[in-house]
Amino acid sequence: MKIAYSPIYRYELPAKHRFPMEKYTLLPEQLLYEGTVSEEVFFAPEPVSETAILRTHTAEYWHKLKTNSLSVKEARAIGFPMRPELIARGRVIAQGTLDCARLAMNGFGVALNIAGGTHHSFADRGEGFCVFNDIAIAANELLHAGEISKAIVVDLDVHHGNGTAEIFADDPRVFTLSFHGAKNYPNRKPPSDLDVGFPDGTGDNIYLNKLYEVLPNLLDQVQPDIVFFLSGVDVLASDKLGRLALSLQGCKERDRFVFQSCKDRDLPVSVSMGGGYSDRLATIIEAHANTFRAAFSVM
Repeated sequence: MKIAYSPIYRYELPAKHRFPMEKYTLLPEQLLYEGTVSEEVFFAPEPVSETAILRTHTAEYWHKLKTNSLSVKEARAIGFPMRPELIARGRVIAQGTLDCARLAMNGFGVALNIAGGTHHSFADRGEGFCVFNDIAIAANELLHAGEISKAIVVDLDVHHGNGTAEIFADDPRVFTLSFHGAKNYPNRKPPSDLDVGFPDGTGDNIYLNKLYEVLPNLLDQVQPDIVFFLSGVDVLASDKLGRLALSLQGCKERDRFVFQSCKDRDLPVSVSMGGGYSDRLATIIEAHANTFRAAFSVM
């Protein structure tokens, strides 16, 4: 197993944005402290190339980002104060997901990004705390290089992967699956190849049974060369933005089943962490740590 992590995640943010970002530094510390991983599994990605960015994002959007010239409305849609450090961070995250994909395909089976899952980023704009779409950048780069011919995005974040769905809407080489809260953000949900929307308050049994029903058959049908797994933990009942009601154990079982289903089919998995907004930071860390524990135990 390999884990993408870089200290660039530590850049200073205004106070209101610091709490949800603290998980990026605390999660590696927790995994090391408990002995789930050792220092040797971590690697620091470089910033993704401009060429790779432009395989997914428009030249106009990239120009606005690198010159810090987004309009007030465009910056507000992203939700962060636009600063060069944020763009640098996004480039490292995107390269981390690409590196994880290549590592997973070349002997490790699974590799995980301490960040990523920025699925609200479209080709021409960012939304919902997402600047670059890391999974789309990674998938498009691998397709362009001929390293894969088919990919599947298994997006289990509580929010619909609107940017990813739109980017790949006309590309049969990338199958997009989204499990999400039906009435949750975003209001406009461009269709994924398969969307499963759950009503508010959905708990472990209904969610997991649907996953058991859908995922194995879908992997057999699509026959991808790689799985991009977006493992957001905002599905928890404790999550302030989620509106579903999974338990910590249910979320852990979700991750275990994804990894087991992939292992059974000898499919490499690149994991992006996604969202998590519970009131207690300890709950967020525990839920994300469960993803890494499941990967380590299964793959």
